[in-house]
Amino acid sequence: MTPITLAITGASGAPYARRLLQVLLDGDFHVHLLISKAAQMVMAVEDGEAWPAHHEKLIAHIRQTISEGGALSVYGKEDWMSPVASGSGAPQTMIVCPCSTGSLASIATGQSDNLIERAADVVLKESGKLILVVRETPLSEIHIQNMLTAKKAGAIILPASPGFYHQPTQISDLIDFIVARILKSAGIEQSLLKPWGADQ
Repeated sequence: MTPITLAITGASGAPYARRLLQVLLDGDFHVHLLISKAAQMVMAVEDGEAWPAHHEKLIAHIRQTISEGGALSVYGKEDWMSPVASGSGAPQTMIVCPCSTGSLASIATGQSDNLIERAADVVLKESGKLILVVRETPLSEIHIQNMLTAKKAGAIILPASPGFYHQPTQISDLIDFIVARILKSAGIEQSLLKPWGADQ
């Protein structure tokens, strides 16, 4: 199974994270999942139910409600012995979805104060692929500068800004638009969104 790190932080955008996790697991990836405390609170509001904090209970919850496919590992904010904490074991691709502006700032400045920040730092230093799905509006000059700093360090900045050229008819279409763009940036084949001009 291809390993990939998925971090969920405390910005609005739980449906993006849930759908992305489903697609990755259904695609037989080994997902190394990191969830911040703030993300737990947002998930409870936007997902309609609280995700368990205990790792084993969270895995069971995801298996029951999202996907039984792939492989799933969950790590805490200070689980420094996890594979994602070191360049010798971390996956080459990491997605932060959604990425709060607080997490963006910490990643851009290389703080590594928790496992999400450390895992992102590892991917950048190992010249891997780091995708930051920033979800905030409007953006301050600080946010824009942090995005530029992260971009210069090698990150892919992918704002959660769905398009409408595919003529969406329901919210799930907008969610799939962003998830499809994330997968494309990660180099993963997807069938959620037809390429532009495919019907021409």
